[in-house]
Amino acid sequence: MSLVSDLINLDLSDSTKKIIAEYIWIGGSGMDIRSKARTLPGPVSDPSKLPKWNYDGSSTNQAPGEDSEVILYPQAIFKDPFRRGNNILVICDTYTPAGEPIPTNKRAAAAKIFSHPDVVAEVTWYGIEQEYTLLQKDVKWPLGWPVGGFPGPQGPYYCAAGADKAFGRDIVDAHYKACLYAGINISGINGEVMPGQWEFQVGPSVGISAGDEVWAARYILERITEIAGVVLSFDPKPIQGDWNGAGAHTNYSTKSMREDGGYEVIKKAINKLGLRHKEHIAAYGEGNERRLTGRHETADINTFKWGVANRGASIRVGRDTEQAGKGYFEDRRPASNMDPYVVTSMIAETTLLLKP
Repeated sequence: MSLVSDLINLDLSDSTKKIIAEYIWIGGSGMDIRSKARTLPGPVSDPSKLPKWNYDGSSTNQAPGEDSEVILYPQAIFKDPFRRGNNILVICDTYTPAGEPIPTNKRAAAAKIFSHPDVVAEVTWYGIEQEYTLLQKDVKWPLGWPVGGFPGPQGPYYCAAGADKAFGRDIVDAHYKACLYAGINISGINGEVMPGQWEFQVGPSVGISAGDEVWAARYILERITEIAGVVLSFDPKPIQGDWNGAGAHTNYSTKSMREDGGYEVIKKAINKLGLRHKEHIAAYGEGNERRLTGRHETADINTFKWGVANRGASIRVGRDTEQAGKGYFEDRRPASNMDPYVVTSMIAETTLLLKP
């Protein structure tokens, strides 16, 4: 296997200017990340310089067999931490041959919202806390848990160290460094409340780049768990019972919120979010009703409430924001399997474009 490792780690720049571009897109379920690679004649740093490509949409539940071609439009470039060198990862969205976004292309609709002058002027910042669970491959049971059994109750595992408390740290650390290498604005990692569950944070990122970076980070994590022989789960409640679920808390601010007097802007924005609570919940991830029960640091799915430093609220405002009179707030409702394009653009649309 040493020869295989040597070949995988070959530095192509020693013998050719050609590079490998891994085109990445989202499949028909909305959570299945697909990719395929192609050779390009030389390094590329601008997605508009990349060729469009196509794939068989009938194999991803995105097109019928008799008219299966879906077109990939390159949208964002990241350095490839697996092939390294000048090789790249390319986040794409998906269109018909006629140039229409296919129904599962959530990025196109988000791009329209983020290009609205009122949204552009407010320079929307996002920080997304992506929780996930690592599962043992053959039994689909959390990493570190006894097969068919349960570990001790929650309490010792959050941000913990030790062989009996932290499971999968090598995967988490490899992912952290790979994201930094790729150019993703990953800002931290930590062990979560349920053993075998972890979190990484992306941001602050502006506008649609937050969605691009979260999807790139998810792809890299899928690849690393593939290598490690571990299954990655974004299920919002992977284990029923007295265990925390998995969310994707979304921190948000606008230019007006970050300036003096911003706290009043924040309160008005939160009131708007309350008016569209049902619409947001419907778009915030499948199976979220299993997580938003009013227990385990959540608000009940049918109730909208906000508070300062309250982790049982739908929207949490930090003590530092209250004291400074400006800053950001956290939408705690999104599930771990949410689409970041949908959530970020919907928050911007409700807070900036909605006229109650």
